Amino acid sequence: MPALTLPHAPLVRRFPTLVAAAFVLALAAVLVAQVGGDRGIIPVASSEDIEVRGLKVDVVGKDPQDARLKGWAEARKLAWEKLGGPSIPDSQLEGLVSAIVVEQERLGPRRYIATLGVVFDRARAGGLLGGEGERARSAPMLTLPVLISGGTQTMFEVRNPWQRAWAETQFGGSAIDYVRPSGAGGESLLLTYGQTGRRSRAWWNDILDQFGAADVLIPIANLRYLYPGGPVEGRFTGRYGPDSKYLGEFTLRVQSADQIPAMMNRAVQRFDAMFSRALAEGKLRPDPTLALGNVEIAPEVRALIEAARRAEEARAAATEVVPGETTVTPGATSTPDTPQALGTYTVQVATPDASSVDSALGSVRGAAGVRAVATSSIAIGGTSVFRVTYLGDINGLANALRAAGWTVNAGSNALAITR
Repeated sequence: MPALTLPHAPLVRRFPTLVAAAFVLALAAVLVAQVGGDRGIIPVASSEDIEVRGLKVDVVGKDPQDARLKGWAEARKLAWEKLGGPSIPDSQLEGLVSAIVVEQERLGPRRYIATLGVVFDRARAGGLLGGEGERARSAPMLTLPVLISGGTQTMFEVRNPWQRAWAETQFGGSAIDYVRPSGAGGESLLLTYGQTGRRSRAWWNDILDQFGAADVLIPIANLRYLYPGGPVEGRFTGRYGPDSKYLGEFTLRVQSADQIPAMMNRAVQRFDAMFSRALAEGKLRPDPTLALGNVEIAPEVRALIEAARRAEEARAAATEVVPGETTVTPGATSTPDTPQALGTYTVQVATPDASSVDSALGSVRGAAGVRAVATSSIAIGGTSVFRVTYLGDINGLANALRAAGWTVNAGSNALAITR
């Protein structure tokens, strides 16, 4: 009968270490696989040039090269007409063009069919087009394009036509300062669809600081295949801010899956118009609950923000002046004969759960001198923001909240309160 032999004792003692080492190596391989592979699309550099895309030409020439040149000349004329430019000679028009962008083309022995884009040099063409001059742009906006298809939400995990459309669009002439991540490396782990649903300002501040942005834009493309291969219907929804506020939506449709990239390019232009309109309406002002200390904002934009805040305070002060009414707070004195004006102030409060939101609202509403409380944003597990209308100045409101049992930290026209 053969003898039973046991493994060598040192090998037995080293077995847990070997298992742990194998586990670490396997984990490292998984992490490398998650950030490696064919992912990431580098965005094109933005310039101030004037670009017109989606120009369809169908021309005939003596040979393929002649047909292509005639097609490009036709595209220049179509683009110039679309911009509303004055009538000028073809030679002068050619001198205004800095590039021809080939979106799609088919070349035959004597025929040229293509979809082209034309880029005009703003320095040369701006005067003829009646240049807009200097205009303020938005604060830097981190752009997170979300693609929903087949029940799966993706952003930068894999290359997709929605990410490519945003990366390859020239936004130099836009009023929005888009910050477009490439999605390469660790960005595919950091910027996921789940991030758009987070409300924690700590998470968002870390991400925005990393990309040098002040706020976030979330253009969502939801594709629905009506039949395998097409037609394809795309529902596009625009959201912004850490609270994913709704801006608008629209629907586009193509007859086959091959036309999806063209539909995506049209959707990007529609989104740019939507975001620019929201900026003009004052909806894309940076969220006051996000830290903006590390973000460079154009002086014109900063001036507009400050002017809007001053106007809001002036309206609130003019709304109601109650003579003779005073707020009694510990350690504070007031003169009954001195009239006090209503003011509206921002109050930030940590709300770890839903019950803490209700508790905070009730407590703040019950503070002496408080006339109204409105919620600017609710962040369960983060920091919620209230707009408090108070009979008096911000120091009086701080004292009233301290009397209600809050620990108060005062900032610039804003208070942060904790229990």
